[in-house]
Amino acid sequence: MHPLADDIRACRLCADRFRATATRHTPRPVPWFDAGARILIAGQAPGARVHEAQRPFADASGVRLRDWLGLGEDEFYDRNRIAVVPMAFCFPGYDAKGSDLPPPPICAATWHDRVMAALPDLGLRILVGGHAHRWHLGGRLSLTERVADWRAHAPHTFPLPHPSWRNTGWLKRNPWFAEELLPVLKARVREVLQ
Repeated sequence: MHPLADDIRACRLCADRFRATATRHTPRPVPWFDAGARILIAGQAPGARVHEAQRPFADASGVRLRDWLGLGEDEFYDRNRIAVVPMAFCFPGYDAKGSDLPPPPICAATWHDRVMAALPDLGLRILVGGHAHRWHLGGRLSLTERVADWRAHAPHTFPLPHPSWRNTGWLKRNPWFAEELLPVLKARVREVLQ
């Protein structure tokens, strides 16, 4: 693992913020990258299961994402090939209603430029969800507008919705995603990893 990952793992910038959430948890950053990575998966923030497992996408979302990419677990979790760099490295907690809190901006402001500089060989960026879309691509397009405009960014960048079960309705309303985008994405993943 890259030495910068050790610095991120020791980060406690959000300790007070997390203690004030409904979950009252402590920071447990989940950095997952090495300098040789060819593919970047930029997501939102780890969920509660990832917080416990200390492995990115260690939940049903990860199963769906690996299917979208055409990757098995061994390939997906090879840090020398795949870097998983969310907008916040820690689980941000839940609000009083049990909804996921957004990733704290201080995390990206503190770490992301340094992490991107540590990944010189990226051939593909996969941006999962609106927070990653805005940080990497800028602008204020809705998630659907951004994903629908995927051809403007391919073959080096693919904006995706989050693979959460909560987005199953979105996937049903937008069949072009599975029919048009995913085959091109899977082919590009194979090409970059050769």
